[in-house]
Amino acid sequence: MAQALRLAELGLNSTSPNPRVGCVIVRDGQVIGEGWHQRAGTPHAEVHALNQAGAAARGATVYVTLEPCSHHGRTPPCAEALIAAGVGRVVAAMRDPNPQVAGRGLVQMEAAGINVDCGLLEEPARELNIGFVSRMTRGRPWVRAKAAASLDGKTALANGVSQWITGPAARQDVQAWRARACTILTGVGTVLADDPQLNVRAVETPRQPLRVVVDSQLRTPPSAKILRGGALIVCANDDAAKRQALQDAGAEVLVLPGADGRVDLTRLLQTLAEREVNEVMVEAGAALNGALLAAGLVDELVLYLAPMLLGDTARGLFALPALSKMDERTDLILRDVRLVGKDMRVIARVG
Repeated sequence: MAQALRLAELGLNSTSPNPRVGCVIVRDGQVIGEGWHQRAGTPHAEVHALNQAGAAARGATVYVTLEPCSHHGRTPPCAEALIAAGVGRVVAAMRDPNPQVAGRGLVQMEAAGINVDCGLLEEPARELNIGFVSRMTRGRPWVRAKAAASLDGKTALANGVSQWITGPAARQDVQAWRARACTILTGVGTVLADDPQLNVRAVETPRQPLRVVVDSQLRTPPSAKILRGGALIVCANDDAAKRQALQDAGAEVLVLPGADGRVDLTRLLQTLAEREVNEVMVEAGAALNGALLAAGLVDELVLYLAPMLLGDTARGLFALPALSKMDERTDLILRDVRLVGKDMRVIARVG
């Protein structure tokens, strides 16, 4: 199963909106077939492994990181393929959270006389597909907020200068996180201040994530670099002339007004889930970071902390209201802390 998980990781940047899945087929203690899902619309991991194993798959044991599918999607059901191959046992790391499957594949194989087990290395399998699980069970993507800051938690000087707080190794690491994301989300303030592209560079990837700008008043200039190759601009107040100018520049404009006159962030994430977005990476300033955190929409933080101090007047990470009691704080669960070049990378879940 560990080898199947390693195979699944090969699809980290390419399988969206499908889950990342690996499969290993074993007979008499020897691997006779293995495969991984590479891209939506192409054969699933089980099919690649069965093709490699051939007739030797009959009576063999199949290790797969996700319950084999039982429904007709872009490809035929893998559960049926395993039954037709005559395998003797199937060990799945976890049940498929997709309501179209949700245990049906396991039941179907059991009914065909295959010995079925589920739960081996379930936690790493779930982590590998945390965005897919989130979309299927919560109706919204997994939201990962990335930020670079000094050790005193400052992201820019008071005058807005922020390049570069972190070193080259940290910036390269960010590219890897972008590559696995389905969507990069930012705010119009970041677009106006930095004019970023927010695309994947220096990392091999078959696709670019969708760039989304939260822009209540449609202030994004049609010349913005983020519009090159297309982007989604989400506003709260429509303006026909501004909308047309952005559309002419290649952007899609979506109007999602909230009760406070700003973009409804909850509806935005629900809309992205409807578009089959699994993982969102937020690269924004304190305003949008704070709004998402206050709304309970941030699942994970990826913070790069540089060995420097920028002082009390520099800009912070999250624009949040002042607290009057300690129990109003946002608690975090540390998942990983390590050096990336000269900087410290902290991965934490919002508790």
